[in-house]
Amino acid sequence: MSETSTKRALVIGASGGIGAAFVQIIDSDPTYQSVTGLHRGAAIPMDLADAASIEAAALLCAGLGPFQLIINAAGLLHTEAFMPEKKLADLNAAQMQATFAINTLGPALVLRHFTPLLAREGAVMAMLSAKVGSISDNRLGGWYSYRASKAALNMLIKTAAIELRRAQPNTVLVALHPGTVNSRLSQPFRGAEIGREPTLAAGEMLAVLAGLSPADSGSFISYSGERLPW
Repeated sequence: MSETSTKRALVIGASGGIGAAFVQIIDSDPTYQSVTGLHRGAAIPMDLADAASIEAAALLCAGLGPFQLIINAAGLLHTEAFMPEKKLADLNAAQMQATFAINTLGPALVLRHFTPLLAREGAVMAMLSAKVGSISDNRLGGWYSYRASKAALNMLIKTAAIELRRAQPNTVLVALHPGTVNSRLSQPFRGAEIGREPTLAAGEMLAVLAGLSPADSGSFISYSGERLPW
């Protein structure tokens, strides 16, 4: 690391393909003094489905900050027990609860407990969302739980950005669409064929985040820099 590096980064969901790529790239960036990765098996463990672990992780991370960059790269589309719903008849409460726990409720608590750790002089916080969470862009239907959980996440981000604009005016909070990436999340949907490699995708997203200003806070942005409709 450079002797003049002062920035600190935090990546939530660092055990996933995209999260690990974020950590790798930031760790090799001489402008960053440190990067901390959080996941269930990390030195500072955190499980988005466990509210107590989110609060505990934030308390432990407070001593490592303040952070100029926080990224939540975790998300849930499918498990060994279920796949995205194709029709209303596929809906069930257990799948919806599991999906919302990781994609909406956990990130909401991340907003609550981790925004105070952002550097007051200027910081970016990005929550990975998904273009399929756009209500106005929904033309194909299906994927009920995932779409709804990401739409709810987008509303949480938009609402929190309004509050942060008053309390932490130098903070940028955005919903970030990663596009199709070759990862566990996309594998059942030809991710290995049509998806970008995680390192490429993470690099593209970091480049977009580096170009943001406080005026961009509360936006829904693609990895290409395109502004997406809510």
